[in-house]
Amino acid sequence: MAARSTSATSTSVSLPSTGTTIPLLASPVEAIPDVAPPQPSSKNDGSGGGGDIYKHIYAIHSQPRTSTLSHDSVDSPSFIGFRNLMVIVLIVGNLRLVIENYMKYGVLVQISGSEFRREDLKMFVLLYLLIPAHLFVGFLIELVASIHARGAHAQNKKNDNQDLRLRAAWGIIAGAHVVNATLSLGVANWVVYYKIHHPLIGTFCEFHAVIVWLKQLSYALTNRDLRTAYLLSAPTPAIYASAPYPSNITLTNLTYFWFAPTLVYQPVYPRSPSFRPSFFFKRLFEVLALSITIWFLSAQYAVPVLQNSLPAMGQLQIVHVIERLMKLSTISLVIWLAGFFALFQSGLNALAELLCFGDREFYTDWWNSGSVGTYWKTWNKPVNHFMRRHIYAPLLGRGWSPQNASIVVFTFSAVLHELLVGVPTHNIIGVAFAGMMFQIPLVAITQPLEKIRGKGSVVGNVIFWVSFCLVGQPFAALLYYFTWQAKFGKS
Repeated sequence: MAARSTSATSTSVSLPSTGTTIPLLASPVEAIPDVAPPQPSSKNDGSGGGGDIYKHIYAIHSQPRTSTLSHDSVDSPSFIGFRNLMVIVLIVGNLRLVIENYMKYGVLVQISGSEFRREDLKMFVLLYLLIPAHLFVGFLIELVASIHARGAHAQNKKNDNQDLRLRAAWGIIAGAHVVNATLSLGVANWVVYYKIHHPLIGTFCEFHAVIVWLKQLSYALTNRDLRTAYLLSAPTPAIYASAPYPSNITLTNLTYFWFAPTLVYQPVYPRSPSFRPSFFFKRLFEVLALSITIWFLSAQYAVPVLQNSLPAMGQLQIVHVIERLMKLSTISLVIWLAGFFALFQSGLNALAELLCFGDREFYTDWWNSGSVGTYWKTWNKPVNHFMRRHIYAPLLGRGWSPQNASIVVFTFSAVLHELLVGVPTHNIIGVAFAGMMFQIPLVAITQPLEKIRGKGSVVGNVIFWVSFCLVGQPFAALLYYFTWQAKFGKS
């Protein structure tokens, strides 16, 4: 056999017949193949490289293997590179739209308050001061009810006449709450619809009115059940022990609930240990920065798209409307995501920090929703808690099926959505209502997919995003903007 000699810089083979040494490789680096050859073996069994001399014959294809992207591949590949590519494409594509927008329109953003009428601003301040007064009217109603409850609780022996008097008193209390809540929301809707022209100011007023109205309902319904439990000596949640009924009926207790980042009344809430100034001011800065971002995107990008869509909408040019809808979908999604973060992550956390409010699960990972129903349960926890506690659970307790109770919840939510959009824009056309009611069949379609495929259902998640980003918000925005322009023009 040929003898092999090795040095630090070369590998060679000596031929015994001539004594000549033939270099095989000029450098050890060149000897490193893409797939390392097997270790030299004294026995050539066919699986190595043909002994320890001939480097060009070791077996590359030594076992069956599958392609990386085949479904039967043993190891699942990572797609981080494709994710990075998609992010780059998204950034470049949107950057092109930014440049195109600037070349076409220039800078449209103007810092001016001339578009706000003085009367609108006066009504805005008036409503923000007067609407919470209905909460304190509700407090007075509950104060009277607590006095009656104390008297009834002090009498150990009860008779039929006393029961009748109590029922009559509770009926009067309930009627007073209904009148108070109806006036609260009804007056606010009338003022916003007839006295406030600017839709942005009207939207702030309407949101505030609906929030206070929901708090009124929760305050009345919760204290009604606490009063019943008090009279029957029934157990209540352990967390309420520090403020049992009727000692919870105080101005301090109600004022905390008024400002607390929740729509569900409790006599006691979990509290955080202390106030953190740095955390609070960071959240305030986020709210400010995101609010400016939303304002800029709306004025610079959303408004031109909406204005350019008016001719196509008026002439029912379906293809052009779809193109405008797709262009608007990206802008509306970015604005909505910025608004979501500003409100639920930054704004509510800042308010919770100021009040040392402990339960800060204002949302969960709704973006991974495998069904439309999961999205509505996870993206807005304060509203979901209200619906579940004061509408859904009581209906189940009365023997309603979960499906029928869910329909009632969506109908109630649809009415509120129409008020929140239709009243400030002075166009109650039913689009927001219909959009919410359309969620019911979408829930019915996507919920089985989530049960079959689990919470990570790709199909259900895609249906959610398409219905939300393309069909939902942009289409509603186009319709309400079109009806606004048809009714008011540039006034």
